Amino acid sequence: MIQASFHPDDRGRAVGLWSGFGGIGAAVGPFVGGWLVDGPGWRWVFLLNVPLALLCVPVALRHVPESGDGRAHGRFDVLGAVLGALALALLTYALIEAGEGGVVVAVSAVAGLAAVVAFVVVERRRAEPMMPPDIFASRQFTAVNLVTLCVYAALGGFFFLAALQLQVVVGYSALAAGTALLPTTVLMLLLSARSGELADRVGPRIPLTVGPLLCAVGMLLMLRVGPGASYPADVLPALVVLGLGMVTLVAPLTATVLGSVSVARAGLASGINNAAARAAGLVAVAALPLLAGMGEEAYREPGAFDTAFGKAMGWCAGALVVGAVIAAVTVRRPPAGCKRPECLRHGGVSAPPLEGEPVRKRLS
Repeated sequence: MIQASFHPDDRGRAVGLWSGFGGIGAAVGPFVGGWLVDGPGWRWVFLLNVPLALLCVPVALRHVPESGDGRAHGRFDVLGAVLGALALALLTYALIEAGEGGVVVAVSAVAGLAAVVAFVVVERRRAEPMMPPDIFASRQFTAVNLVTLCVYAALGGFFFLAALQLQVVVGYSALAAGTALLPTTVLMLLLSARSGELADRVGPRIPLTVGPLLCAVGMLLMLRVGPGASYPADVLPALVVLGLGMVTLVAPLTATVLGSVSVARAGLASGINNAAARAAGLVAVAALPLLAGMGEEAYREPGAFDTAFGKAMGWCAGALVVGAVIAAVTVRRPPAGCKRPECLRHGGVSAPPLEGEPVRKRLS
């Protein structure tokens, strides 16, 4: 909707604001979750979507302009959706239960991999696939989605384990642990729009390289957070560096995904990128305890959890460095006058591309 509704000169700031609020939502999660655990009870988390839907639906109906493509046709790819969901569910279950072993875990892992293969085959053969393989013909789109997998796997693992580290090892309550992570939220709120504008000026390569590296440094700084850790001296510096890294990369990441395909496919590109981010976080939360040797006893033993947390932060930092390297090697700013689909500017989904000289006059 952003890509179709905003003038090209305004999209960087718009995507920055949108990405910032998305990051805020993710970072506020531990705070709200901690309040629920310490207060009404964790089961209330499943009702949170009800008041949010009651708020968002009327706002969307009243204020969001329609951006559908009247030329689009076809049916929803039910088989593709089922296979994709089944693959994630089976592989996640296998990762979570891998420490226990057994036939069920092995069968789940094999069935999950088979579902992945079946998903790819189905998407290649269907006339109206949920995830058209040809969208990955854009080198930029493919590269940025690989960066997304690395970044959001690391962030998903970090926010899951950091809240537990503060509770199990440092001794915070669930609410205090969630509150402690709020500096990243504040930084995203204050600086994401400016980050989007900066990326418009310097191009996506530098932010998508520097941002993950800053996040990696922030996660390594969290290794100082152990028994008796001081919040101002140990926890806060790590979260500030991490938050600056998130500010640097999140908005340019989204804007680059949207800019790497034609506007008619912006919704598809955004959906694939969001799915990649959510799947990466899901798999990371399931896999990191296994990779770090975090057994059931670790959640009751501060020393064991602290050791495993240090290993997990190493894995997360490594994933971020891989993402930074991918961005540095593959992401490029489209050259002036480029006529490839990812370089075209559109005024709306049904409007022709505005080729030629860049349009500088903003819409009133």
